[in-house]
Amino acid sequence: MATILSILGSSYQYLHRLQGLSSMVCQLRVSWVKDAKKQEQMWESQHEQAADKIYFMCSDLGGFFLKIAQLLAKPDMAPAAWVRKLVTLCDQAPATPFGAVQRVLEEELGQTIDEIFETFDEKPLGSASIAQVHKARVKGNKMDVVVKVQHPGIEKLMMTDIRNLQLFALYVQRTDIKFDLYSITKEMETQIGYEFDFKREANAMERIRHFLYENNKKSPVIVPRALRDTVTKKVLVMEYINGIPILSLGDEMARRGINPHGKIAEAAKQNILTSLSRAYGQMILKSGFFHADPHPGNILICDGPEASHIFLVALLDYGQVKELSDNLRLGYANLVIDIADNNASRVAQSFRELGLHTVAKCENEQQELLRLAQTLFDTKMPAGQTVLQPFADDSSIKKIAVEAFPEELFSVLRTVVLLRGLSVGMGVNYSCAEQWRSMAEEALLASGRLTRDVKRTSRRRASIRSLRAGH
Repeated sequence: MATILSILGSSYQYLHRLQGLSSMVCQLRVSWVKDAKKQEQMWESQHEQAADKIYFMCSDLGGFFLKIAQLLAKPDMAPAAWVRKLVTLCDQAPATPFGAVQRVLEEELGQTIDEIFETFDEKPLGSASIAQVHKARVKGNKMDVVVKVQHPGIEKLMMTDIRNLQLFALYVQRTDIKFDLYSITKEMETQIGYEFDFKREANAMERIRHFLYENNKKSPVIVPRALRDTVTKKVLVMEYINGIPILSLGDEMARRGINPHGKIAEAAKQNILTSLSRAYGQMILKSGFFHADPHPGNILICDGPEASHIFLVALLDYGQVKELSDNLRLGYANLVIDIADNNASRVAQSFRELGLHTVAKCENEQQELLRLAQTLFDTKMPAGQTVLQPFADDSSIKKIAVEAFPEELFSVLRTVVLLRGLSVGMGVNYSCAEQWRSMAEEALLASGRLTRDVKRTSRRRASIRSLRAGH
Protein backbone atom coordinates (compact mmCIF):
# COMPACT_ATOMS: atom_id res chain seq x y z
CA MET A 1 0.00 0.00 0.00
CA ALA A 2 2.81 2.39 0.86
CA THR A 3 4.29 1.78 -2.58
CA ILE A 4 1.00 2.56 -4.32
CA LEU A 5 0.52 5.72 -2.24
CA SER A 6 4.06 6.74 -3.09
CA ILE A 7 3.34 6.24 -6.79
CA LEU A 8 0.10 8.21 -6.52
CA GLY A 9 1.78 10.98 -4.59
CA SER A 10 4.74 11.22 -6.91
CA SER A 11 2.40 11.10 -9.93
CA TYR A 12 0.37 13.98 -8.53
CA GLN A 13 3.51 15.97 -7.77
CA TYR A 14 4.93 15.06 -11.16
CA LEU A 15 1.90 16.46 -12.97
CA HIS A 16 2.28 19.66 -11.01
CA ARG A 17 5.98 19.83 -11.82
CA LEU A 18 5.15 19.40 -15.50
CA GLN A 19 2.93 22.45 -15.29
CA GLY A 20 5.12 24.22 -12.74
CA LEU A 21 8.92 23.86 -12.76
CA SER A 22 9.21 22.36 -16.26
CA SER A 23 6.86 24.98 -17.65
CA MET A 24 8.84 27.73 -15.92
CA VAL A 25 12.08 26.46 -17.47
CA CYS A 26 10.42 26.22 -20.87
CA GLN A 27 8.93 29.67 -20.47
CA LEU A 28 12.38 31.07 -19.66
CA ARG A 29 13.86 29.46 -22.76
CA VAL A 30 10.96 30.65 -24.91
CA SER A 31 11.40 34.22 -23.65
CA TRP A 32 14.80 34.36 -25.37
CA VAL A 33 13.24 33.43 -28.70
CA LYS A 34 11.56 36.20 -30.70
CA ASP A 35 10.01 34.14 -33.50
CA ALA A 36 6.39 33.24 -32.59
CA LYS A 37 6.44 30.03 -34.68
CA LYS A 38 9.60 28.80 -32.95
CA GLN A 39 8.05 29.61 -29.55
CA GLU A 40 5.02 27.50 -30.44
CA GLN A 41 7.27 24.62 -31.55
CA MET A 42 9.18 24.76 -28.24
CA TRP A 43 5.97 24.53 -26.22
CA GLU A 44 4.71 21.70 -28.42
CA SER A 45 7.95 19.77 -27.80
CA GLN A 46 7.57 20.34 -24.05
CA HIS A 47 4.00 19.00 -24.08
CA GLU A 48 4.99 15.98 -26.19
CA GLN A 49 7.73 14.98 -23.72
CA ALA A 50 5.28 15.25 -20.82
CA ALA A 51 2.66 13.27 -22.76
CA ASP A 52 5.13 10.42 -23.41
CA LYS A 53 6.00 10.15 -19.70
CA ILE A 54 2.36 10.12 -18.58
CA TYR A 55 1.45 7.64 -21.32
CA PHE A 56 4.10 5.12 -20.28
CA MET A 57 3.27 5.57 -16.59
CA CYS A 58 -0.45 4.85 -17.16
CA SER A 59 0.26 2.03 -19.63
CA ASP A 60 2.77 0.29 -17.31
CA LEU A 61 0.57 0.56 -14.20
CA GLY A 62 -2.57 -0.48 -16.10
CA GLY A 63 -5.90 -1.05 -14.33
CA PHE A 64 -7.39 2.14 -12.95
CA PHE A 65 -4.54 4.24 -14.35
CA LEU A 66 -5.91 3.59 -17.86
CA LYS A 67 -9.08 5.34 -16.72
CA ILE A 68 -6.98 8.22 -15.42
CA ALA A 69 -5.55 8.50 -18.94
CA GLN A 70 -9.11 8.74 -20.28
CA LEU A 71 -9.85 11.62 -17.91
CA LEU A 72 -6.63 13.45 -18.85
CA ALA A 73 -7.12 12.92 -22.60
CA LYS A 74 -9.63 15.74 -22.99
CA PRO A 75 -8.97 18.77 -25.19
CA ASP A 76 -10.78 21.09 -22.78
CA MET A 77 -8.44 20.11 -19.94
CA ALA A 78 -5.03 19.30 -21.46
CA PRO A 79 -2.61 20.38 -24.22
CA ALA A 80 -3.27 18.89 -27.66
CA ALA A 81 -0.10 16.75 -27.44
CA TRP A 82 -1.42 15.08 -24.28
CA VAL A 83 -4.78 14.40 -25.91
CA ARG A 84 -3.24 12.87 -29.05
CA LYS A 85 -1.06 10.52 -27.02
CA LEU A 86 -3.32 9.55 -24.12
CA VAL A 87 -6.54 9.15 -26.07
CA THR A 88 -5.11 6.01 -27.71
CA LEU A 89 -5.40 4.29 -24.31
CA CYS A 90 -9.21 4.57 -24.55
CA ASP A 91 -9.45 1.53 -26.82
CA GLN A 92 -5.84 0.57 -27.58
CA ALA A 93 -4.69 -0.45 -24.12
CA PRO A 94 -2.35 -3.46 -23.80
CA ALA A 95 -4.28 -6.54 -24.95
CA THR A 96 -4.60 -9.89 -23.17
CA PRO A 97 -2.96 -12.72 -25.20
CA PHE A 98 -5.46 -14.83 -27.16
CA GLY A 99 -4.69 -17.99 -25.15
CA ALA A 100 -5.89 -16.30 -21.95
CA VAL A 101 -8.96 -14.91 -23.74
CA GLN A 102 -9.81 -18.39 -24.99
CA ARG A 103 -9.57 -19.85 -21.47
CA VAL A 104 -11.95 -17.20 -20.06
CA LEU A 105 -14.42 -17.74 -22.90
CA GLU A 106 -14.50 -21.51 -22.62
CA GLU A 107 -14.70 -21.50 -18.82
CA GLU A 108 -17.57 -18.99 -18.86
CA LEU A 109 -19.59 -20.46 -21.75
CA GLY A 110 -18.88 -24.14 -21.04
CA GLN A 111 -17.97 -24.93 -24.65
CA THR A 112 -14.96 -24.57 -26.92
CA ILE A 113 -14.68 -21.56 -29.22
CA ASP A 114 -15.08 -23.83 -32.26
CA GLU A 115 -18.31 -25.24 -30.83
CA ILE A 116 -19.85 -21.79 -30.32
CA PHE A 117 -18.45 -19.64 -33.13
CA GLU A 118 -18.29 -20.15 -36.87
CA THR A 119 -15.51 -17.56 -37.07
CA PHE A 120 -13.54 -15.75 -34.36
CA ASP A 121 -10.89 -13.09 -35.00
CA GLU A 122 -7.98 -13.65 -32.64
CA LYS A 123 -6.80 -10.07 -33.04
CA PRO A 124 -8.98 -7.80 -30.88
CA LEU A 125 -10.94 -4.90 -32.37
CA GLY A 126 -9.91 -2.91 -29.29
CA SER A 127 -8.73 -3.26 -25.73
CA ALA A 128 -9.67 -1.04 -22.79
CA SER A 129 -9.05 -1.00 -19.05
CA ILE A 130 -11.43 -3.84 -18.09
CA ALA A 131 -11.99 -5.90 -21.23
CA GLN A 132 -11.20 -6.35 -24.88
CA VAL A 133 -13.49 -7.08 -27.82
CA HIS A 134 -13.20 -9.51 -30.74
CA LYS A 135 -15.27 -9.80 -33.90
CA ALA A 136 -16.92 -13.18 -34.46
CA ARG A 137 -19.91 -15.01 -35.93
CA VAL A 138 -22.06 -17.37 -33.88
CA LYS A 139 -22.80 -20.78 -35.43
CA GLY A 140 -26.24 -20.95 -37.00
CA ASN A 141 -26.47 -17.15 -37.12
CA LYS A 142 -25.32 -15.10 -40.12
CA MET A 143 -25.06 -11.90 -38.05
CA ASP A 144 -21.62 -10.57 -37.13
CA VAL A 145 -21.14 -10.12 -33.39
CA VAL A 146 -18.72 -8.56 -30.95
CA VAL A 147 -17.42 -10.70 -28.09
CA LYS A 148 -16.40 -8.74 -25.00
CA VAL A 149 -14.06 -10.64 -22.68
CA GLN A 150 -12.83 -9.49 -19.28
CA HIS A 151 -9.07 -9.29 -18.69
CA PRO A 152 -8.09 -12.02 -16.18
CA GLY A 153 -7.29 -10.67 -12.70
CA ILE A 154 -8.25 -7.10 -13.59
CA GLU A 155 -11.00 -6.74 -10.97
CA LYS A 156 -8.68 -7.27 -8.00
CA LEU A 157 -6.01 -4.96 -9.45
CA MET A 158 -8.37 -2.10 -10.24
CA MET A 159 -10.32 -2.19 -6.97
CA THR A 160 -7.02 -2.11 -5.04
CA ASP A 161 -5.96 0.95 -7.04
CA ILE A 162 -9.23 2.73 -6.28
CA ARG A 163 -9.11 2.06 -2.54
CA ASN A 164 -5.58 3.44 -2.41
CA LEU A 165 -6.73 6.42 -4.43
CA GLN A 166 -9.38 7.10 -1.77
CA LEU A 167 -6.66 7.52 0.86
CA PHE A 168 -4.82 9.85 -1.45
CA ALA A 169 -8.03 11.83 -2.12
CA LEU A 170 -8.43 12.42 1.63
CA TYR A 171 -4.87 13.71 1.79
CA VAL A 172 -5.27 16.06 -1.20
CA GLN A 173 -8.56 17.59 -0.07
CA ARG A 174 -7.09 18.34 3.35
CA THR A 175 -3.89 19.90 2.03
CA ASP A 176 -4.50 21.39 -1.41
CA ILE A 177 -7.95 21.25 -3.05
CA LYS A 178 -10.95 22.11 -0.88
CA PHE A 179 -13.27 19.82 -2.79
CA ASP A 180 -14.99 16.65 -1.58
CA LEU A 181 -12.82 14.29 -3.64
CA TYR A 182 -13.34 11.36 -1.27
CA SER A 183 -17.08 11.12 -2.08
CA ILE A 184 -16.21 11.11 -5.76
CA THR A 185 -13.75 8.23 -5.31
CA LYS A 186 -16.37 6.29 -3.33
CA GLU A 187 -18.81 6.64 -6.21
CA MET A 188 -16.05 5.58 -8.62
CA GLU A 189 -15.53 2.46 -6.51
CA THR A 190 -19.25 1.64 -6.76
CA GLN A 191 -19.58 2.36 -10.46
CA ILE A 192 -16.40 0.62 -11.57
CA GLY A 193 -17.31 -2.35 -9.38
CA TYR A 194 -20.45 -2.75 -11.49
CA GLU A 195 -18.38 -2.92 -14.67
CA PHE A 196 -17.14 -6.40 -13.80
CA ASP A 197 -20.65 -7.90 -14.12
CA PHE A 198 -21.48 -8.25 -17.82
CA LYS A 199 -24.95 -9.64 -17.05
CA ARG A 200 -25.75 -6.33 -15.42
CA GLU A 201 -24.31 -4.52 -18.44
CA ALA A 202 -26.49 -6.51 -20.85
CA ASN A 203 -29.61 -5.66 -18.82
CA ALA A 204 -28.64 -1.96 -18.73
CA MET A 205 -28.01 -1.91 -22.48
CA GLU A 206 -31.43 -3.40 -23.18
CA ARG A 207 -33.18 -1.04 -20.76
CA ILE A 208 -31.61 2.07 -22.32
CA ARG A 209 -32.17 0.76 -25.84
CA HIS A 210 -35.86 0.22 -25.08
CA PHE A 211 -36.23 3.69 -23.49
CA LEU A 212 -34.61 5.59 -26.36
CA TYR A 213 -36.38 3.66 -29.10
CA GLU A 214 -39.77 3.92 -27.37
CA ASN A 215 -39.52 7.64 -26.57
CA ASN A 216 -38.42 8.87 -30.00
CA LYS A 217 -39.69 8.49 -33.54
CA LYS A 218 -36.08 7.63 -34.25
CA SER A 219 -33.55 6.98 -31.49
CA PRO A 220 -30.87 9.71 -31.39
CA VAL A 221 -28.19 7.03 -30.97
CA ILE A 222 -27.79 3.40 -32.02
CA VAL A 223 -27.68 0.94 -29.11
CA PRO A 224 -26.54 -2.64 -29.86
CA ARG A 225 -28.54 -5.73 -28.84
CA ALA A 226 -27.09 -8.36 -26.53
CA LEU A 227 -27.34 -12.06 -27.44
CA ARG A 228 -28.90 -13.19 -24.17
CA ASP A 229 -27.87 -16.87 -24.47
CA THR A 230 -24.19 -15.95 -24.55
CA VAL A 231 -23.93 -13.52 -21.65
CA THR A 232 -22.09 -14.37 -18.41
CA LYS A 233 -20.40 -12.33 -15.69
CA LYS A 234 -17.17 -12.12 -17.73
CA VAL A 235 -18.35 -12.57 -21.34
CA LEU A 236 -20.82 -10.48 -23.33
CA VAL A 237 -21.78 -11.18 -26.94
CA MET A 238 -23.67 -8.44 -28.80
CA GLU A 239 -24.48 -7.41 -32.35
CA TYR A 240 -21.66 -5.85 -34.34
CA ILE A 241 -22.14 -2.19 -35.24
CA ASN A 242 -20.28 -1.16 -38.39
CA GLY A 243 -18.72 2.25 -37.86
CA ILE A 244 -15.55 4.22 -37.25
CA PRO A 245 -14.25 5.60 -33.95
CA ILE A 246 -15.32 9.21 -33.41
CA LEU A 247 -11.64 10.20 -33.25
CA SER A 248 -11.28 9.08 -36.90
CA LEU A 249 -14.06 11.38 -38.11
CA GLY A 250 -11.64 13.93 -39.55
CA ASP A 251 -9.77 11.26 -41.53
CA GLU A 252 -13.05 9.82 -42.80
CA MET A 253 -14.21 13.25 -44.00
CA ALA A 254 -10.88 13.78 -45.77
CA ARG A 255 -11.24 10.37 -47.44
CA ARG A 256 -14.65 11.44 -48.74
CA GLY A 257 -13.31 14.75 -49.98
CA ILE A 258 -15.22 16.82 -47.43
CA ASN A 259 -13.58 20.12 -46.49
CA PRO A 260 -12.93 19.80 -42.71
CA HIS A 261 -13.69 23.51 -42.25
CA GLY A 262 -16.60 23.70 -44.69
CA LYS A 263 -20.34 23.84 -44.11
CA ILE A 264 -20.89 20.11 -44.65
CA ALA A 265 -18.26 19.19 -42.02
CA GLU A 266 -19.62 21.72 -39.52
CA ALA A 267 -23.18 20.46 -40.02
CA ALA A 268 -22.04 16.84 -39.56
CA LYS A 269 -20.22 17.66 -36.31
CA GLN A 270 -23.19 19.64 -35.03
CA ASN A 271 -25.52 16.75 -35.86
CA ILE A 272 -23.29 14.23 -34.05
CA LEU A 273 -23.09 16.34 -30.89
CA THR A 274 -26.81 17.14 -31.00
CA SER A 275 -27.66 13.43 -31.25
CA LEU A 276 -25.40 12.52 -28.34
CA SER A 277 -26.54 15.42 -26.19
CA ARG A 278 -30.22 14.75 -26.89
CA ALA A 279 -29.84 11.11 -25.90
CA TYR A 280 -28.11 12.06 -22.65
CA GLY A 281 -30.61 14.79 -21.83
CA GLN A 282 -33.47 12.32 -22.19
CA MET A 283 -31.71 9.59 -20.22
CA ILE A 284 -30.65 11.79 -17.31
CA LEU A 285 -33.64 14.12 -16.97
CA LYS A 286 -36.61 12.04 -18.15
CA SER A 287 -35.54 8.51 -17.23
CA GLY A 288 -32.89 8.99 -14.55
CA PHE A 289 -31.15 5.85 -15.85
CA PHE A 290 -28.25 6.64 -18.13
CA HIS A 291 -25.03 5.53 -19.81
CA ALA A 292 -22.31 7.26 -17.77
CA ASP A 293 -19.16 6.76 -19.83
CA PRO A 294 -19.21 8.75 -23.11
CA HIS A 295 -15.45 8.81 -23.69
CA PRO A 296 -14.29 8.63 -27.34
CA GLY A 297 -13.58 4.90 -27.22
CA ASN A 298 -17.29 4.22 -26.61
CA ILE A 299 -18.64 6.24 -29.56
CA LEU A 300 -18.81 5.07 -33.17
CA ILE A 301 -19.79 7.11 -36.21
CA CYS A 302 -21.90 5.19 -38.74
CA ASP A 303 -23.14 5.98 -42.23
CA GLY A 304 -26.51 7.67 -42.45
CA PRO A 305 -28.95 7.57 -45.40
CA GLU A 306 -27.38 6.51 -48.68
CA ALA A 307 -25.75 9.26 -50.79
CA SER A 308 -25.84 11.75 -47.91
CA HIS A 309 -23.24 13.30 -45.64
CA ILE A 310 -25.29 12.58 -42.52
CA PHE A 311 -23.53 10.47 -39.89
CA LEU A 312 -25.30 8.40 -37.24
CA VAL A 313 -23.96 7.86 -33.73
CA ALA A 314 -23.62 4.51 -31.95
CA LEU A 315 -23.14 4.43 -28.18
CA LEU A 316 -21.25 1.40 -26.86
CA ASP A 317 -20.21 -0.07 -23.49
CA TYR A 318 -22.91 0.02 -20.82
CA GLY A 319 -20.70 -1.14 -17.96
CA GLN A 320 -20.97 2.27 -16.29
CA VAL A 321 -24.62 3.24 -15.91
CA LYS A 322 -26.30 5.24 -13.19
CA GLU A 323 -29.84 5.45 -11.85
CA LEU A 324 -30.81 8.67 -10.08
CA SER A 325 -33.56 8.93 -7.50
CA ASP A 326 -36.49 11.14 -8.53
CA ASN A 327 -35.43 13.77 -5.99
CA LEU A 328 -31.92 13.95 -7.42
CA ARG A 329 -33.14 13.82 -11.04
CA LEU A 330 -35.61 16.66 -10.50
CA GLY A 331 -33.18 18.65 -8.38
CA TYR A 332 -30.71 18.43 -11.24
CA ALA A 333 -33.45 19.53 -13.65
CA ASN A 334 -33.81 22.73 -11.60
CA LEU A 335 -30.05 23.29 -11.75
CA VAL A 336 -30.04 22.81 -15.55
CA ILE A 337 -32.66 25.55 -15.86
CA ASP A 338 -30.68 27.85 -13.55
CA ILE A 339 -27.53 27.38 -15.68
CA ALA A 340 -29.38 27.80 -18.97
CA ASP A 341 -30.95 31.04 -17.69
CA ASN A 342 -27.72 32.32 -16.06
CA ASN A 343 -29.80 32.63 -12.90
CA ALA A 344 -27.11 33.19 -10.26
CA SER A 345 -29.63 33.92 -7.52
CA ARG A 346 -31.17 30.41 -7.74
CA VAL A 347 -28.03 28.26 -8.06
CA ALA A 348 -27.37 28.26 -4.30
CA GLN A 349 -30.88 26.92 -3.67
CA SER A 350 -30.48 24.22 -6.32
CA PHE A 351 -27.13 23.20 -4.83
CA ARG A 352 -28.75 22.84 -1.40
CA GLU A 353 -31.60 20.75 -2.86
CA LEU A 354 -29.01 18.43 -4.39
CA GLY A 355 -27.06 18.11 -1.13
CA LEU A 356 -24.06 19.95 -2.58
CA HIS A 357 -22.67 21.98 0.34
CA THR A 358 -20.40 24.95 -0.35
CA VAL A 359 -18.58 27.62 1.65
CA ALA A 360 -17.74 30.89 -0.10
CA LYS A 361 -14.31 32.51 0.11
CA CYS A 362 -15.16 35.54 -2.02
CA GLU A 363 -17.31 38.64 -2.11
CA ASN A 364 -19.46 37.90 -5.16
CA GLU A 365 -20.73 34.55 -3.95
CA GLN A 366 -23.74 34.21 -6.27
CA GLN A 367 -21.77 34.79 -9.47
CA GLU A 368 -18.98 32.44 -8.36
CA LEU A 369 -21.54 29.75 -7.55
CA LEU A 370 -22.96 30.14 -11.05
CA ARG A 371 -19.43 29.86 -12.50
CA LEU A 372 -18.87 26.74 -10.41
CA ALA A 373 -22.14 25.21 -11.64
CA GLN A 374 -21.16 25.97 -15.24
CA THR A 375 -17.70 24.43 -14.76
CA LEU A 376 -19.12 21.25 -13.24
CA PHE A 377 -22.38 20.77 -15.13
CA ASP A 378 -22.30 22.52 -18.50
CA THR A 379 -20.40 21.87 -21.72
CA LYS A 380 -20.09 25.49 -22.85
CA MET A 381 -16.59 26.94 -22.71
CA PRO A 382 -16.05 30.56 -21.64
CA ALA A 383 -15.60 32.98 -24.55
CA GLY A 384 -12.07 32.85 -25.96
CA GLN A 385 -11.06 29.73 -24.00
CA THR A 386 -10.32 26.27 -25.35
CA VAL A 387 -8.75 24.81 -22.20
CA LEU A 388 -10.24 25.01 -18.72
CA GLN A 389 -8.06 25.54 -15.65
CA PRO A 390 -10.42 24.37 -12.89
CA PHE A 391 -7.72 24.42 -10.18
CA ALA A 392 -6.14 27.76 -11.10
CA ASP A 393 -5.98 30.32 -8.28
CA ASP A 394 -8.74 32.46 -9.79
CA SER A 395 -11.07 29.54 -10.56
CA SER A 396 -14.44 29.14 -8.87
CA ILE A 397 -13.31 25.85 -7.30
CA LYS A 398 -10.57 27.76 -5.44
CA LYS A 399 -12.99 30.49 -4.36
CA ILE A 400 -15.88 28.18 -3.37
CA ALA A 401 -15.02 25.27 -1.09
CA VAL A 402 -17.16 22.20 -1.89
CA GLU A 403 -17.41 20.44 1.47
CA ALA A 404 -19.95 17.81 0.46
CA PHE A 405 -20.50 16.48 -3.05
CA PRO A 406 -23.22 13.79 -3.35
CA GLU A 407 -21.67 10.58 -4.61
CA GLU A 408 -24.62 9.96 -6.95
CA LEU A 409 -23.93 13.24 -8.81
CA PHE A 410 -20.44 12.19 -9.84
CA SER A 411 -21.75 10.19 -12.81
CA VAL A 412 -23.65 13.25 -14.06
CA LEU A 413 -20.56 15.43 -13.63
CA ARG A 414 -18.36 12.87 -15.42
CA THR A 415 -20.85 12.58 -18.29
CA VAL A 416 -21.06 16.35 -18.82
CA VAL A 417 -17.27 16.73 -18.60
CA LEU A 418 -16.73 13.99 -21.21
CA LEU A 419 -19.32 15.57 -23.52
CA ARG A 420 -17.52 18.90 -23.14
CA GLY A 421 -14.24 17.25 -24.12
CA LEU A 422 -15.86 15.84 -27.26
CA SER A 423 -17.34 19.22 -28.22
CA VAL A 424 -14.02 21.04 -27.77
CA GLY A 425 -12.22 18.34 -29.73
CA MET A 426 -14.68 18.78 -32.61
CA GLY A 427 -14.46 22.57 -32.45
CA VAL A 428 -18.15 23.04 -31.58
CA ASN A 429 -18.87 25.14 -28.50
CA TYR A 430 -22.39 24.46 -27.24
CA SER A 431 -24.28 24.44 -23.95
CA CYS A 432 -25.88 21.16 -22.94
CA ALA A 433 -27.80 23.12 -20.27
CA GLU A 434 -29.43 25.27 -22.95
CA GLN A 435 -30.22 22.21 -25.05
CA TRP A 436 -31.58 20.29 -22.06
CA ARG A 437 -33.64 23.17 -20.66
CA SER A 438 -36.89 22.08 -22.36
CA MET A 439 -36.32 18.47 -21.22
CA ALA A 440 -35.80 19.71 -17.65
CA GLU A 441 -39.07 21.63 -17.83
CA GLU A 442 -40.89 18.56 -19.16
CA ALA A 443 -39.49 16.41 -16.35
CA LEU A 444 -40.53 18.94 -13.68
CA LEU A 445 -43.94 19.45 -15.28
CA ALA A 446 -44.59 15.70 -15.39
CA SER A 447 -43.74 15.46 -11.69
CA GLY A 448 -45.90 18.44 -10.69
CA ARG A 449 -42.78 20.20 -9.36
CA LEU A 450 -42.47 22.97 -11.93
CA THR A 451 -41.73 26.16 -9.99
CA ARG A 452 -43.61 29.43 -10.50
CA ASP A 453 -40.52 31.04 -12.06
CA VAL A 454 -40.14 28.24 -14.56
CA LYS A 455 -43.85 28.26 -15.38
CA ARG A 456 -43.70 31.97 -16.15
CA THR A 457 -40.66 31.43 -18.36
CA SER A 458 -42.37 28.50 -20.10
CA ARG A 459 -45.49 30.57 -20.75
CA ARG A 460 -43.37 33.47 -22.02
CA ARG A 461 -41.46 31.17 -24.39
CA ALA A 462 -44.72 29.59 -25.56
CA SER A 463 -46.09 33.07 -26.32
CA ILE A 464 -42.93 33.95 -28.29
CA ARG A 465 -43.24 30.74 -30.28
CA SER A 466 -46.90 31.47 -30.94
CA LEU A 467 -46.12 35.02 -32.12
CA ARG A 468 -43.39 33.74 -34.41
CA ALA A 469 -45.72 31.12 -35.83
CA GLY A 470 -48.35 33.82 -36.46
CA HIS A 471 -45.88 35.86 -38.49
